[in-house]
Amino acid sequence: MKIGDKVRFLSDVGGGIVAGFQGKNIVLVEDEDGFQVPTPINEVVVVDNDDYSTTRLVAEKQKQAKQAAGDDYDYDPADRPVTFKAPAEERKGGDKLSAYIAYVPMSPKEMTSTRFETYIVNDSNYYMHYVYMTAEGNNWTLRSTGEIDPNTKLYIEEFGREDLNAFNRIAVQLVAYKRDKSFLLKPAVDVQLRLDPVKFYKLHTFQENDFFEQAAYLLTLVENDAEARPLVVDVKRLKQEMMGKVNADKPKSHAPQHKKDDPNAPIVVDLHASELLETTAGMTHSDILNYQLEHFRKTLKAHEKEKGRKIVFIHGKGEGILRQALVNELRYRFKTYTYQDASFQEYGYGATQVTIR
Repeated sequence: MKIGDKVRFLSDVGGGIVAGFQGKNIVLVEDEDGFQVPTPINEVVVVDNDDYSTTRLVAEKQKQAKQAAGDDYDYDPADRPVTFKAPAEERKGGDKLSAYIAYVPMSPKEMTSTRFETYIVNDSNYYMHYVYMTAEGNNWTLRSTGEIDPNTKLYIEEFGREDLNAFNRIAVQLVAYKRDKSFLLKPAVDVQLRLDPVKFYKLHTFQENDFFEQAAYLLTLVENDAEARPLVVDVKRLKQEMMGKVNADKPKSHAPQHKKDDPNAPIVVDLHASELLETTAGMTHSDILNYQLEHFRKTLKAHEKEKGRKIVFIHGKGEGILRQALVNELRYRFKTYTYQDASFQEYGYGATQVTIR
């Protein structure tokens, strides 16, 4: 069946000329008055002659039934659905895996009553197959599974605060790959994180970001190929990390002892407000954070020509707000620089090492 064919209705009197199609199952039949009548394709029959016999109509009806049941029949090429999909575009620096789970308020101006949307953000050049689960107690629930294209975000679900009790823990598993080209094999990601329901009642939990127009609560799953610290750590790994944890909770504002002439000794910058400011009187938390970030930027700018130079920024553990702000700066303002947690034994658990590139 194609545009211009003369057709007759099977369940009604009359017919007309095929004027077009709506999808695969609806044909637009133009009658003698010029009106286009949307009709299921299995309710019309092509009449290329004046044979309106019952035998012909029954045969055509049987053919239409086979088509509706999915049996093989001759398609007009013009009726076939478009299946071509443009290859995914890649960006420079995107071959390191970065992915996040994001919670976005639907009505940010009504935080006491708003519902939320869940997204998975794939900030890399790899396709990712994902599994997203939540747990209440020891009972896990599969919430979504599927594939997310490179450099995109994928909507998962909508939920309200009444659902938060089922979100005590979340788990995300990721397998990364590329299509139609060779690629470096990435380890599978398996991350479990605790989700504090109280955070969904605090406006400052939702921060400006580069993935959404509105503020969002982003949790890191993997970043620059480094998997987020899981909720469950295997015994061997835990033992190794605990060896460097002595006095780790005590803030360290001084570098370990290095020889004065050691060219490989990192520069150490303490970003604690007490080290940068004589007093914080009259300053809001936002003012202090902006001052710390400005000092961070000036330090990197001052050493930008010293390729390979390592700089350790001590930010402390706290709530992780300053560290996350530094990471955002490195990911989007200083993209060529690499970064990692500084030595736990030397600087505790509240320092990040940046290498100038």
